[in-house]
Amino acid sequence: MKAFLFPGQGSQYSGMAKDFSKYPFWNDLSKRAEEVLNIDLINIMNGDEETLKLTENAQPAIFLASFVAFKHLESLGINYDIFAGHSLGEYTAFAAAGVYDFDFGIYLVRKRGEYISQAIEPGKGSMAAVLKISAEKVEELVKNYEGLYVANYNSSTQTVISGLKSSIQKFIEDCKNKGIRATELVISGPFHTPFLESAREKLSKEIEHVKFKKPKVPIVLNSTAKESTDPEELKYYLLEQIAGPVYWLQSIRRMLELGVEEFIEVGPKNVLSNMLKREKIDIIHFSEIEEIEDSRV
Repeated sequence: MKAFLFPGQGSQYSGMAKDFSKYPFWNDLSKRAEEVLNIDLINIMNGDEETLKLTENAQPAIFLASFVAFKHLESLGINYDIFAGHSLGEYTAFAAAGVYDFDFGIYLVRKRGEYISQAIEPGKGSMAAVLKISAEKVEELVKNYEGLYVANYNSSTQTVISGLKSSIQKFIEDCKNKGIRATELVISGPFHTPFLESAREKLSKEIEHVKFKKPKVPIVLNSTAKESTDPEELKYYLLEQIAGPVYWLQSIRRMLELGVEEFIEVGPKNVLSNMLKREKIDIIHFSEIEEIEDSRV
């Protein structure tokens, strides 16, 4: 059994349009993306990091690159049995599985980014990775701070917290004094917390009249760490993860239970690959498959 994993925000980098332009589906899909969004997305993807990392820019950039990578794998005849996406990557997984089309997907993630940016005053929210202590311990620690939540259960050695920037900074300072490693992330808001409830409500209006289709393969959902092929369930939980936690490690464990033996990261950078390798789980990046195919020519 083979799983495709789609990355989330943080996997963007300046120059990604140039790198992905070598793939055969780039020209068509990048043109369609710019027409749908009416922005110069290619220049943003190749431009300065500060502009690219803005949520409303990073999300469509990653979505586009990941979908191009997916279409490339399909063209190589690489099969798949199940999908999962980390945070934003779940939106890409839905498009790849045919729940909605590419055009609506990239429109949706741009709107998601805009609504997240509008949900809380810039600079008031942040996130931090807490390393090498249990998620249960992190859950206990955050209770001592105003407006802090566990946002991502990424691996057995990394749990991400999210919330008010002032509380994040105090948390990091206290962790340092306790000998616990905690690092603030380069993220523009408190993702996956109740602070983003208004973003969830706005995005709900964007999709309430859109008919979601049954996916080609099951999708393991961030909010439940369970697989689903039910369109209404997919629609509900796609919204829920905006203001709720991402159970990523639990999702990976569920796929292993289902019999997944091969994981492929489908998108820019190798953030998900690094997470799984720390769990001693085999995974390859889609670009490695390209190299394997080239070596056979």
